[in-house]
Amino acid sequence: MKSESEILALQGDLKSKGVKYVVGAYVDIHGVPKGKFVPIDHFAHFAHGSELYTGYALDGLGQSPNDDEIASLPDLDRGIILPWNKEVAWFPADNTFHGEPYDISTRVALKKVLADAASLGFGMNLGIECEVYVVKLGPDGKSLLMPNPDDRLNKACYDVQGFMDRYPWLNKVSTAINDLGWDLYSLDHEDANSQFEFDFNYSDALTMCDRYVFFRMMARHYAAEEGLLATFMPKPFADKTGNGAHFNMSLSDLATGANAFKCDPKDDPRGLGLTPVAYHFIAGILRHGPAICAAMAPTVNSYKRLVRRGLMSYFSWAPVFNSFGTNNRTNSVRVPMGGGRCESRNADSACNPYLAATLALAAGLEGIREKLDPGAPQEDNLYELSAEEFAKRNIQELPRTLDEAVKAFAADPWVTKVLGQGLRDEFIAYKSEEWRQYHQQVSAWEIDRYARMF
Repeated sequence: MKSESEILALQGDLKSKGVKYVVGAYVDIHGVPKGKFVPIDHFAHFAHGSELYTGYALDGLGQSPNDDEIASLPDLDRGIILPWNKEVAWFPADNTFHGEPYDISTRVALKKVLADAASLGFGMNLGIECEVYVVKLGPDGKSLLMPNPDDRLNKACYDVQGFMDRYPWLNKVSTAINDLGWDLYSLDHEDANSQFEFDFNYSDALTMCDRYVFFRMMARHYAAEEGLLATFMPKPFADKTGNGAHFNMSLSDLATGANAFKCDPKDDPRGLGLTPVAYHFIAGILRHGPAICAAMAPTVNSYKRLVRRGLMSYFSWAPVFNSFGTNNRTNSVRVPMGGGRCESRNADSACNPYLAATLALAAGLEGIREKLDPGAPQEDNLYELSAEEFAKRNIQELPRTLDEAVKAFAADPWVTKVLGQGLRDEFIAYKSEEWRQYHQQVSAWEIDRYARMF
């Protein structure tokens, strides 16, 4: 917590830069930011958590109408002045209740597991690959249309013309990323028409999760300026690839700052450039893979991405197996070339990054404590293996629907240990209801198929 003099100094600095309002943005169970806007003259009160919220008005905060309000406590070390509106400063925030951290808060949960990692001498490094479609809304205001309906390519990956067609939006987002100091090092046209990926430098896990939540809002804002919609829906088009948010993870040695996952491939018997600590971490993630999948891929739509092929004419690239391997994108956890990190490919663009990172880190730490072994890395195209071969290699499929994932989440006692009963129950309640409502809807596909059939 900053001292009063530091708070006043920060307030003065913000005012000198033209800031008129500040917001302490926490997230609901879905990872959607929420908060109140406070005039800069009331910054000192804001800094101490003056803003109160009726938790029952929000998804997944575990309150009833008769409960006292929760408060948001802004993280004053991670503030951002909005690149598109210099009069507003955004601070990620934690929920508190009666002056204490609120257990049914995913950012609070992540901080607890990070403290657990620190007790073992580790910090968590995280990079999130940001994939997003840029589309137009149809005349009904709901349907999604490609900006260029005459796209000429079945496989649009790395297409230069498609990239240049969206250059104004891409440039706005990229410039903002670099102006914020996030160090954008790559951007490209992704696998599907009008799909793009932004990759900026990794950071500590809390900072990266804050940035990912902000990135989604920023990408949508700049798309709206172009009359477009930036959608982070995991699978907006049945015949196109989905939006991933791959988690690239490693642990840092807090004493030295060194990467605790990286070694010379010659010193790794498996040849992947990973230390024993890294393999233990991966094994922990695999142990709890089905439960973690619910947080990494948290929507009904997510599981239309996690398929081998679906309605596409080629393999989907999506992870459908609870396995790890080399630079092989058919595994759910892969080790990119050069080693030194592992990539969880389950995560999609709709995830609450705090919740997903909490479970991934907690599972990895369990693997380290118990010295778990993930077995031999998988190098084959797993999409082409038979059921018999999967059984022989002891590889299980990940959940195929949100319902299966939530049931795996609910059935794993470890989830309660990590999240606490309240947060666990809130996630299950909201996601079970999401699944129930989905099955109550009558889709256009059903009408097209059945209305005139009988």
